[in-house]
Amino acid sequence: MDSARELGKLLVVCGLVLAVAGCFLAFSGKLPFRLGRLPGDISYKGENSSFYFPIVTCILLSAALTLIMWIVNHFRR
Repeated sequence: MDSARELGKLLVVCGLVLAVAGCFLAFSGKLPFRLGRLPGDISYKGENSSFYFPIVTCILLSAALTLIMWIVNHFRR
């Protein structure tokens, strides 16, 4: 029964994370910055092609998700 309880907690946390991400995406147009178009993101537009790599956005999201996972893991102990 303990594994089912842990699975339930994990599903609740995943649901909350998805809800926060959904709210963030829904209201991202009203934020003072646009995620995915931050300074430092690499963008190249050629004559017939274009290339875009959001490196700063990836680093920012990685840091935020690492912090969230660290907090979740801290409270699970």
